[in-house]
Amino acid sequence: MKKTVFFVTSLNSGGIENYLLRFLKHYDGNLLPIVICKGNSLGELSGEYQEIKNIKLIKMNLGYFNLNSYFKIYSILKNEGIDSIVDFTGNFAGLIMLVGNFAGIKKRITFYRGSTNRFKETKMRLVYDFFIKRITQWNSTRILSNSKSALDFFYPKRNQNSKKYSVIYNGIDATKFNLEFVSYKKTDFGIPEDAFVIGHTGRYDKAKNHTTILKVAEKIVVKYPKVYFVLCGKNTDKFLSENVSEGEIFKSNIKSLGYRKDINQILPVFDLFFFPSITEGQPNSLIEAMIVGLPIVASDINPIKETTPTEIHNELIAPLNVELFCERIESYYLSASKRQENNFSNWAKQRFNPDVLFDQFYKEL
Repeated sequence: MKKTVFFVTSLNSGGIENYLLRFLKHYDGNLLPIVICKGNSLGELSGEYQEIKNIKLIKMNLGYFNLNSYFKIYSILKNEGIDSIVDFTGNFAGLIMLVGNFAGIKKRITFYRGSTNRFKETKMRLVYDFFIKRITQWNSTRILSNSKSALDFFYPKRNQNSKKYSVIYNGIDATKFNLEFVSYKKTDFGIPEDAFVIGHTGRYDKAKNHTTILKVAEKIVVKYPKVYFVLCGKNTDKFLSENVSEGEIFKSNIKSLGYRKDINQILPVFDLFFFPSITEGQPNSLIEAMIVGLPIVASDINPIKETTPTEIHNELIAPLNVELFCERIESYYLSASKRQENNFSNWAKQRFNPDVLFDQFYKEL
């Protein structure tokens, strides 16, 4: 069995952590995985990770000046028969790839999961980022991403014919979204059964553009009281409590369910999926919504274009265009036939087949 060390920041629920969890479950018993959390903490997904056979979870402080931790990493890589290492932290994989190189690991993989910088860009940080990216590039034997947009952003001058760079899209197990297992109704969430539910899944993060969701919700529910907005994701409840006052007319029509493990059962409660992200890697949430068959209203950023069928690219909208989002949502609300025409379930199941896409990643190890 392949013995691989995976590096993530933590095991809090997010795109990287859920992707790795799904991948490891897909090959449960066929890998000897070690997962090292570079931020020195685990997270809410740690229980699900611990269910995986043969797994080791390690939390370690791998900041810039924690040399002792890097010596520990070197010892693990040198002495435990490691076949490959994978770091999911993009440019910040540089020091891990360097240590892996010194330890003689033949397969050193950096896997980019975002398509833009996720830090505030100051001159000093950009200088540091420039040099650490060079270390990453020189010491990685393979550089992967889950979107072409990511490679174009981080390595725009790469040799397009180089075998060092590859895109491996996210795999989603469609059987987990089988409608016959759904047990929820709208009334379970305090929503009338005849209501029209617009849903969004994703933790609270500026990149997810919850502020625009709220602006759109305010305009829509005032005009159409039978429309409800439901947000699922870590800290979305806190976001709503801080941004919707008791006196707001639409308070009862926008709800947060917070962090949920049962998104596969909640998605069928929605009538429409709204996804106005400002930046993404490749959004699992959007793929899941399409697999369920939900019509989508989404932003026109390149990673979303890579994730959706070409026939709806002309319907994607600039992330901050509140008025056009409202018009598009209204058109779906008023037309059942339009909703039925925009069911991309079969397309998404084929496009993001986990047997194909996870196998591509497995072979890299």
